[in-house]
Amino acid sequence: MKVVLSYSGGLDTSAILVLLRKEYGAEVVTVTVDVGQEGELEGVEYRAYELGSVKHYTIDAKEEFAREYAFRAVKADALYEGKYPLGTALARPLIAKKVAEVAKKEGADAVAHGCTGKGNDQVRFDLSLKAYLPPDIKILAPVRELRLTRKDSIELLKRHGYDVPATHKKFSIDENLWSRSIEGGVLDDPFTEPPEEVFEWTNPPDKAPDKPLYLTIGFEEGVPKTINGKSMGAAELVSFLNKVVGEHGFGRIDLIESRYIGLKSREVYEAPAALTLIEAHKDLERLVLTPKELRFKSIVDTMWADLVYQGHWVDPLRGHLEKVIDSMNKYVTGEVRVKVHKGSMAVVGRRSPYSLYSKELIDYNEGWYPSPKEAEGFINLSGFYALTALKARELD
Repeated sequence: MKVVLSYSGGLDTSAILVLLRKEYGAEVVTVTVDVGQEGELEGVEYRAYELGSVKHYTIDAKEEFAREYAFRAVKADALYEGKYPLGTALARPLIAKKVAEVAKKEGADAVAHGCTGKGNDQVRFDLSLKAYLPPDIKILAPVRELRLTRKDSIELLKRHGYDVPATHKKFSIDENLWSRSIEGGVLDDPFTEPPEEVFEWTNPPDKAPDKPLYLTIGFEEGVPKTINGKSMGAAELVSFLNKVVGEHGFGRIDLIESRYIGLKSREVYEAPAALTLIEAHKDLERLVLTPKELRFKSIVDTMWADLVYQGHWVDPLRGHLEKVIDSMNKYVTGEVRVKVHKGSMAVVGRRSPYSLYSKELIDYNEGWYPSPKEAEGFINLSGFYALTALKARELD
């Protein structure tokens, strides 16, 4: 049996590679998709071959991930449950797509991934793989199927004479350009403050630079294009913001998250670029969209974020929602100025050729005023239902 394994180099996928080879007699081809996990890629190919992979692929998908996945999330102001910018959720369908391409190329009998039965990723991988694979290629999920615990994975590696990946001994970490996710260990107690050792992208706010950081982010039709007037590629722009914003201590998230599988989980993330870009984009929308457009778009955005979080990237509804989102981003062009200081980020300026703000109209000294009759008529009509209901219900 020939199996293509989605391989991160971490504990679970390392154990799966050994399990498939040693206990199932499979020929294993490993695939690592680079979506910006930086340190996690160090030595991953060497480790794959050390554990017995017959062939390894490392696929650079950073630019595609930033442009086609993360920036779609910016246009949709995508924050699951108001906080999580969907970093892991966005990367999974792209990784599944690349793994499926290798599986077809290699003539594999099956593909395998390291998802557990308690997480969201099993849905994200399985549904995306089913969409991208022919039906004769099976999907294997050994951790889920065998109910392997982290302790089981460690013992399996040791039993066959292999070292445990050092970076994953204390915490479960998933990293890409859009976010860094940290789980497990002391974080399983939702009342325990995350220790500083779990953070890598963000400085402690009290140790961040004293001088504030000012950035001007340029958008074209909702897509980030420039920083301080300099054009950047998608991956370059996100990486730059992660670095400079993270240095100033902004981008930490700690929340109780509603998993799609039906469980509440404590999640800690770092996402300096994602949070900065989404907040800046939302502010620019407020400048150029009408109130009704803003309210309607918030409904569409929430539906889009829920679909992506739940692993339904391949659902046709996403495409329909994106047509609306793209249309509503047509005039989201302009610049947003942000100030980052000691763990906080605030928008301090915005401008657009499509701005609906008019200083001439809003000025209390010189601007336009309705006539007294127009003002009184508007007030009376706007409150007519409420006053009528109030009088009618006084009878009860």
